[in-house]
Amino acid sequence: MFAISDKDIVVDELRDQVKNAGSGGVCVFEGWVRNQNEGRTVQRLEYEVYAPLAIVEGKKVIAEAKQRFPFLEASCVHRSGLLEIGDCAVWVGVSAPHRDEAFKACRYIIDEIKVRLPIWKKEHYVDGDSGWVNCERCANV
Repeated sequence: MFAISDKDIVVDELRDQVKNAGSGGVCVFEGWVRNQNEGRTVQRLEYEVYAPLAIVEGKKVIAEAKQRFPFLEASCVHRSGLLEIGDCAVWVGVSAPHRDEAFKACRYIIDEIKVRLPIWKKEHYVDGDSGWVNCERCANV
């Protein structure tokens, strides 16, 4: 499962979705909004997402991970909109019979999501300035 959400990510509910009686373990990655980046104090983040493409590509990423690292269940949710410090911005969970597959699949999913999906992050700083992060096309917006 892959989803984009403008609502808070409830990690306990997502963890329950990837539980499987055949799993020896669950590997989870939780990306949280932090208050510092590259020496600047961050007040909040804003994610813009082109959801139709992001959802299609996100599902492809999970399918690819399944082919590379056989697992039983996987889920990923990425936030959109304005997020405050301490909010969960992205959640990935994978259950597998063995930890190696769970770790590798979870890592693959988050790494590919960050590179391939049309999701743009804007940081809002306490000094009133803001800027797009790792977005060459957004630099002049």
